[in-house]
Amino acid sequence: MDVSFLGGPQPQLGVGVVAPFDFALDRELWRWVPDEVSLHLTRTPFVPVEVSLDLARLVSEHETLHEAVRALSAVAPEVVAYACTSGSFVGGVAGERAMCAAMTQAGELPSLTTSGALLEALHEIGARRVAVVTPYTRSVTDSLEEYLGEGGITVTGRAYLGLTRHIWKVPYRDVVDMAREAVVGSTDALFISCTNLPTYDVIPQLEAELRMPVLSANQVTMWAALRAIGARAVGPYQALLDPAARSGPAGMSSSSLSAPVAEQVADAEPEPEAALAGATSPVPDMEPGELDPGFGPGIGEGPYLDDAGGPPPV
Repeated sequence: MDVSFLGGPQPQLGVGVVAPFDFALDRELWRWVPDEVSLHLTRTPFVPVEVSLDLARLVSEHETLHEAVRALSAVAPEVVAYACTSGSFVGGVAGERAMCAAMTQAGELPSLTTSGALLEALHEIGARRVAVVTPYTRSVTDSLEEYLGEGGITVTGRAYLGLTRHIWKVPYRDVVDMAREAVVGSTDALFISCTNLPTYDVIPQLEAELRMPVLSANQVTMWAALRAIGARAVGPYQALLDPAARSGPAGMSSSSLSAPVAEQVADAEPEPEAALAGATSPVPDMEPGELDPGFGPGIGEGPYLDDAGGPPPV
């Protein structure tokens, strides 16, 4: 069969992604990517450390990033993104900039991080007062608040789960519950931290309910990476990505938005992480929809000592 008329493989723009070894949401990243762009992922080497400030430092060492970017350079992406929130805020604003410089030097191409993209996205939507939701322990959440403060952002409220593992298993309902807990007082936007926390389908739901822009770690990472190569992230009814949804709180709560949002979420293809909220429990002797016993017992609580050695937060 003569297929010469097809002209051979069609060139695509490429985004290189460096993710921590335990990153489990590759498919979620792809949902923000338009057809003309390809993702190329690599992971940092495994280390036997639970999610903590220590782990954040280990997976963001410059030598580790250098090797990961060198590996990605083999497929010639146009930009490289480090998809880890805690790993890119643990060193503060100066640490994040140094990481970008190290990656750029390693691959000789533009580089960015999740936390740097977060500050860029907050600037894009004009948000200075932000509520924060994280799956982390108290000490890691404190570090995020310190990073945002360095970037000129005030944290108005926060909620966290106290998890040190299995973050990708958190169902959407828990993210929604934390968001409702965190948003208090005068707030410009909500940020949902951690690239291992599923958020794609919950963003438009929360924007309609809370009447404010909602940003997430994976969303801002892909938004910034795609913008760097002249492409647009795909995210209907997400204020950062969809101009129609960025008309302000009143616009996001109007009936003209709420109905399509509800239809979009209802019709969305079930994701593996979203299915965790269903009736089948992966752990014996658990009630339907109940969290893995390794998860914290509630918002702001955790079953482990935090990484500072103190007791679970109360």
